[in-house]
Amino acid sequence: MAFSVNTNRSAFLALQNLYKTNKELERVQTRINTGLKVSSAKDDAATYAIAQRLRGDVAGLSAVSSSLDRASSSLDVAIAAAEAVSDLLIEMKQKAVAAKDTGLDTASRQSLSRDFAQLRDQITSIIENAEFNGVNAVKSGGRDISAITNATASNSLVIAAQDLSLGGSNISISAGQTIDTASGASSVVDMITAAIDNVNASLSTLGAGAKRIEVQQSFVTKLSDTIEVGIGNLVDADLAREAANLQALQVKQQLGLQALAIANQTPSAILALFR
Repeated sequence: MAFSVNTNRSAFLALQNLYKTNKELERVQTRINTGLKVSSAKDDAATYAIAQRLRGDVAGLSAVSSSLDRASSSLDVAIAAAEAVSDLLIEMKQKAVAAKDTGLDTASRQSLSRDFAQLRDQITSIIENAEFNGVNAVKSGGRDISAITNATASNSLVIAAQDLSLGGSNISISAGQTIDTASGASSVVDMITAAIDNVNASLSTLGAGAKRIEVQQSFVTKLSDTIEVGIGNLVDADLAREAANLQALQVKQQLGLQALAIANQTPSAILALFR
């Protein structure tokens, strides 16, 4: 090997190795800081692209979960209203059956009719206020309850609105219906009996819809969790391994610095030739 003060090959090699060690050390420190082995496209372009697409799916499923939550709340309100109406109809039937008794005096029948009217009007109040987030699924002309079910919003789940208003398709009793006569009470009993059956059928529809939403919510949660785990398998760093690598690279860096220092001293040996 030629002696030269202009070119120090050993120092160049030591410096190249030190640069390489520093680069590896920087990469390990980034993994430890972020917890990711693939934190940008520079680390692994293909894996990063796959992970980003999966993160997009998770974001879409988060929107699906919110949509299902809103639909579930709207359904809870509708079911609560339908149950209340069903209970009121049962009470109204009791009043109407009592009013059919031809042996009642006028005062007693009028008292029953007033109670009946209060219950009747309460149905209207409940139906008009059974709204959540602008959706009322139990009034006349009410909105269907719907929710998206996939990350691209291409599929949806719809629960049909149920008309439980007075004079509607399910409850034929009018807003001014009374039982102030025995014959009138007799016809009302038949209408209430039919109304109770119809309301119970509507409750069955709403309850089945609530169960569908519950099942879909559970599936979306599990799917989102599974995708999150998949993303982690792709991009998460093994911190135990990285900690071991950090220790090794720190030692390697120190040795590289010492090797560079030794290499830098080589040209000084030329001075001995001129003594």
